[in-house]
Amino acid sequence: MTKVSLDTDRVSLDTDTTRRLRDGMAHGVLSFPLTSFREDGSLDPDGFRAHVAAQAATEPGAVFPACGTGEFFSLDEDEYRQVVSIAVEETGGRVPVVAGIGYGWAQAARFARIAEEAGADALLVLPHYLVAAPQDGLVAQLERIAARTRLPLIAYQRGQVAFTADSLRRIARIPNVIGLKDGHSDLDRLQRLTLAAPEGFLFFNGAATAEIQARAYAAVGVPAYSSAVHAFAPEIANAFFAALQGGEHGTVDKLLRDFYVPLVVLRDRVPGYAVSLVKAAARLRGRPVGPVRAPLTDPSAGDLADLRALLATGLDLVGAAL
Repeated sequence: MTKVSLDTDRVSLDTDTTRRLRDGMAHGVLSFPLTSFREDGSLDPDGFRAHVAAQAATEPGAVFPACGTGEFFSLDEDEYRQVVSIAVEETGGRVPVVAGIGYGWAQAARFARIAEEAGADALLVLPHYLVAAPQDGLVAQLERIAARTRLPLIAYQRGQVAFTADSLRRIARIPNVIGLKDGHSDLDRLQRLTLAAPEGFLFFNGAATAEIQARAYAAVGVPAYSSAVHAFAPEIANAFFAALQGGEHGTVDKLLRDFYVPLVVLRDRVPGYAVSLVKAAARLRGRPVGPVRAPLTDPSAGDLADLRALLATGLDLVGAAL
């Protein structure tokens, strides 16, 4: 658990977990594995195990099971326990495992306890369910979750959750809150948050297709990002990351123009495709991830054909094959 420093307005963020996450975020994309389901909608533990093992083998900065891409919202507690346990087993301590938790604080605390028992290193607090809330409530939500787990927490602002600079200072004082994932892509707000945060506080880009805005995020001091593409084409995701890190702007532009931007256009055709297309692309690569669960729907035949062509293009750009 993160320790409070002698300065009560600051929190010590120099813990083993934060050091491992900071190092991982500097050296690779963050992997958000898909949760495998069978055709009847039941959990497929063996498929998920194979998928996580393949993800971990590509050396991501960290693995985040049971989050948005992993359909956390459709898992019951027993399924969640299996998913987190498998992720911990298959990564074998090589990279940090950050499990998703969410809903109201009482349910989030239940999931936190399960993740802790399963061996997770930290928790990503997904936006709470349904209602808008004032800043005091957003802070209180994290305070109540933090009081009920020993694991470090990363807050996720997206949808109805958006912190002000003052609230960021307040949540940074909660002993085990170590970072923030941003899904709003409001760079003015984000810059204010990074300037308000204590030294060592973690930030990363959690936009739906984070690579599109990776350069803009890096310009305000947030170079780390999650990658949905890594779940089905780590060759593309890692090539983009390497080009971005190496200042190879021509390669970055080509990958954006010929693969990532068309992917976003395709993603925006149908609500829920931010997950459904990722799963469909993984199936095209032979990954045992199965279908999505309702209320999400799998892509239409026409959209699937477009996805296949786009995936082939992206893989060809980095010297890989479908």
